[in-house]
Amino acid sequence: MTLPFSAVVLFVTLLALMFLGMPIAMALILSSILSIIVDGSYPITVAAQRMFTGADTFSLLAIPFFMLAGEIMQKGGLSKRLVDFANSLVGWISGGLSLVSIVACTFFAAISGSSVATSAAIGGIMYPEMVKHGYPKDYSAAVQAIGGTLGIVIPPSIVFIMYGTATNVSIADLLMSGVIPGFFTCFALCALAVLFAKKNNYPKNNGFDIKEVGKTFKASIFALLMPLIILGGIYAGIFTPTESAVIAVVYGFVVSLFIYKEIELKDIGTIIIATAKSTANLMILVIAAQLFGWLITMYNVPNIVTNAVLSVAGNKYIFLIFVNIILLITGMFMEVGATVLILAPIMHPMAVAYGINPVHFGMIVVFLLALGQATPPFGTTLFVSCGISKEPVVNVSKKVMPFIICEVVCALVFSFVPILSTWLPGLMK
Repeated sequence: MTLPFSAVVLFVTLLALMFLGMPIAMALILSSILSIIVDGSYPITVAAQRMFTGADTFSLLAIPFFMLAGEIMQKGGLSKRLVDFANSLVGWISGGLSLVSIVACTFFAAISGSSVATSAAIGGIMYPEMVKHGYPKDYSAAVQAIGGTLGIVIPPSIVFIMYGTATNVSIADLLMSGVIPGFFTCFALCALAVLFAKKNNYPKNNGFDIKEVGKTFKASIFALLMPLIILGGIYAGIFTPTESAVIAVVYGFVVSLFIYKEIELKDIGTIIIATAKSTANLMILVIAAQLFGWLITMYNVPNIVTNAVLSVAGNKYIFLIFVNIILLITGMFMEVGATVLILAPIMHPMAVAYGINPVHFGMIVVFLLALGQATPPFGTTLFVSCGISKEPVVNVSKKVMPFIICEVVCALVFSFVPILSTWLPGLMK
């Protein structure tokens, strides 16, 4: 089987428009419209119809609400309290502040669901602290970039919601699949940071103080409870993943306004406007990708690609190696949400054909794309950390590469040890 000419037009036009620098959402829409015109089997109005149908999905309501919850919690003083708690736990170890950054990013990831928000919130606090205590500027920025990659792996994760919507895989299972890999990666990154600290004689805080741990834990308890409430409510059957996003907004509002008291009623309008802007940009991408994905299905691209890959990759292990390579390269150049929405409808049927657990495969895809956010030349968390530090991208990229290699090793472990991503979702059934 060969690709129809209209499918070739679809992909070639998309790549050409992206190469010319057009925003991905517009490139998806224009390439899809041109393909429909060339194909001639459908009226042009089908583009608007499919985009509307793609947006009319209940599960997508979780995206703006989780983004709103993250915005509220970020401005409500949670990041500072999480940093203080992380500092009391690991600040006394060699290279303590680099560990604090990574652990704090892990905690904040379980609140924000966004890698960019994680790097921005924690990096804004930790980068100046690391530099003040004698850490090199480029290394300090690199730590913030790599820590942010955990933002879309540990639930709640906006990207897992997008993946589940594109593939019809259980969003609740996908969210839970990222828990063990996320914390495993946090531990691996911390271990590497300790090795760097010992080698370069980076500073550490005074000894471990259990009283300080208790004090900071008490101050951050409401922040730490948020992911437990969300995930516990989902698996107890109290509410759906979409409804949990609304619970997160209400909880974040109450904590930030009445308990931490770091936002006021007058700030709510600003927070909602900021969320609306970021949500609008993301949702345009989502509905554009829905149109693109519908055309891919109509042109039978998944089956054609699956048959081609099956003829080359003799077993699922070779296929998984191909997937790791493709997604690592793709993640270096494309925005993670767009990549998920474009590639998931193609790769998911292939994984199923090889007998790979759909939840396990979804976690692999999201983890590899999360890793891509810290890789040059276009890593988003890399850019955020460079923006905070004012350090050149080249300098920070050199320092982040050992951490990237560490996460690549983690990705291979997760790819070939599926129980790490499937055990927890299976336990909750």
